[in-house]
Amino acid sequence: MSQFNSLRIAQVINETRDTVALTFAVPEELLQQYSYTQGQHLTLRTFIEGEDVRRSYSICSAVQERQLRVAIKRTAGGLFSNWANDNLHEGSEIDVMPPTGTFNVPLSAAQSKNYLAFAAGSGITPMLSIMKTTLIAEPDSTFTLVYGNRASSSVIFKEQLSDLKDTYLARFRLIYVMSRESQDIDLFNGRIGKSKCAELFQKWIRIADFDHAFICGPEQMMHEVTEALQEHGMNKEQIKVELFAAGSQKRSHVANARPIPGKHECDVTLIIDGAQINFTMEKDTESVLDAALKHGVDIRYSCKSGVCATCRCKVVEGKVDMDANYALEDYEVARGFALSCQSFPVSDQVVMSFDLDH
Repeated sequence: MSQFNSLRIAQVINETRDTVALTFAVPEELLQQYSYTQGQHLTLRTFIEGEDVRRSYSICSAVQERQLRVAIKRTAGGLFSNWANDNLHEGSEIDVMPPTGTFNVPLSAAQSKNYLAFAAGSGITPMLSIMKTTLIAEPDSTFTLVYGNRASSSVIFKEQLSDLKDTYLARFRLIYVMSRESQDIDLFNGRIGKSKCAELFQKWIRIADFDHAFICGPEQMMHEVTEALQEHGMNKEQIKVELFAAGSQKRSHVANARPIPGKHECDVTLIIDGAQINFTMEKDTESVLDAALKHGVDIRYSCKSGVCATCRCKVVEGKVDMDANYALEDYEVARGFALSCQSFPVSDQVVMSFDLDH
């Protein structure tokens, strides 16, 4: 079910002093399995001192390039990111799960749309894939990127962004916002947040002109930019968000204050690759994912924080409460989809399918 395959690293590029871009060599027999859509991510797995360590990283290449590439930025105390930057090199092999994720909108060559994106730091990774793919796929569409960094030296993909400006002079607009480096225009100094957005929307960006907005960055930025966009007239359905998986912490579950009716335990059935797996777990004490792993179930997962949607499934019967959800859209939740890493059973029986996409 986890569908990991060992892939060889074909190329390593140091994008900044603390960010490495890895390109994977995908064997011909796996090409279809590893085909991707702009904005999707890969789950990478390694074993560090015997511990199974997994992290999700966004694909940063255009769909048309057909090069499976991710960027990994060092984070303070980041077990996987530091290991990857120190140990992975051309010729190394690492376990990689096929692409997942829905941080995108449908594209068509017949469309003429205006897209807006906000990114901070390594949040540029999925944006690069989305922007390059869109500009190639939709010749009459435009893209505006607001990209926040501490200083110009920390800008990831600086050369590729410059190339995009040169290639699409009339269709791609790039706005850098620096928090620790003074720029000539004061509007472009500071951090991307609600007040900065208000300034930009008043002087530089007319929200009414845009069809969709993408946001990728830390949680506070994501919320503030979303609020600013909605306050200036953009509908929630037009906004797509992606939270830093690496920046999220697994939260402690807080049990329901009121007693849960029925039995103390829940009978769980998981449908995985057509097979039914059954086990019993206590209600409202641990997630379905954690319980499944304890029972030896081979189940796909990565961040365990409700961010990456790798463990996405559909509740076919019963009821679960989700502690956190940064990955599913409202319409997906309404259709019964859930994140198994954040799902705590509150009914006597729960049936969850990992095989259903709709």
